[in-house]
Amino acid sequence: MNLIDFKKVALETLKIEQQALDVLAAQIDERFVKACEIILQCKGRLVVTGMGKSGHIGRKMAATFASTGTPSFFMHPGEAGHGDLGMLVKGDVLIAISNSGKSDEIMMLMPLIKHLGVPLITISRDIQGPMPQNADVALTLGAADEACPLGLAPTSSTTATLALGDALAVALLEARGFTSDDFARSHPAGALGKRLLLHVEHLMHKGKDLPKVLPTAPMSHVLYEMTEKRLGLTTITDENDQLLGVFTDGDLRRLLSKQSNINLNMPVAEVMTHHPATISKHARAVEALEQLRDKKINQCIVTDQEDKVIGVISMHDLIQAGVA
Repeated sequence: MNLIDFKKVALETLKIEQQALDVLAAQIDERFVKACEIILQCKGRLVVTGMGKSGHIGRKMAATFASTGTPSFFMHPGEAGHGDLGMLVKGDVLIAISNSGKSDEIMMLMPLIKHLGVPLITISRDIQGPMPQNADVALTLGAADEACPLGLAPTSSTTATLALGDALAVALLEARGFTSDDFARSHPAGALGKRLLLHVEHLMHKGKDLPKVLPTAPMSHVLYEMTEKRLGLTTITDENDQLLGVFTDGDLRRLLSKQSNINLNMPVAEVMTHHPATISKHARAVEALEQLRDKKINQCIVTDQEDKVIGVISMHDLIQAGVA
């Protein structure tokens, strides 16, 4: 094995790939605009294809398009020649990736692509190959060196292709007015999806699980309610469920620090906390998390527009749901 300076090689690699992105930036012109317009007008799906390393990049591009508002999937060109071309139908748009612009597997499909009348967008180093020559829009990466010292392994070219795919996805995202809520709907199982899709009403304790007493309730009943509902508090309301206050584990500890023996017949109104923190059931769960953290509390009371108590949400609920 040769002794080399790994850090030096790494920095040189990054420098070469940065230069490839600079070369790519100079290639962004009206062809890019036309490609975006074609995809926006697409009534079907955006299909991405590519062989070898281009295929790996194509899979990532298709995934990015799909998660940012452009229905998309990857079609392997080799498998397409053996039946998978049926995935491509009239109304779709095809992005074909080949650095050389002359992938045999993709060129073999060209007559059928033309027969379907599917708009073809190619991504290649330049416009000299047969693929870009047959394209409706030929996007190019420009003549940049590969980071591989042998000039053989796709490195800078795949980086530039990936960046171009991201540029297309972001441009389309903005054109569609795609929002964080839209993104969350395609990522319901992910942490981001949970943070954006879950609302307080989905996690709050309500109905028979909601601790609630009248202000005249004796402390014996209050402690029983807190123990029974196991939320570390009880809300105090009037007969119409209007919020009057709250009594928490913290209030109990502070009361015990002042007097060793609590009068269990004492009405909770004498020791309750007035004006507790509240939140709407329509608020996002992440907003409840922020409020709990800002106020340094573990629970928040959920009220409606008339300030009636309808639930309680706790830090434990948010952690358990994967929001925190």
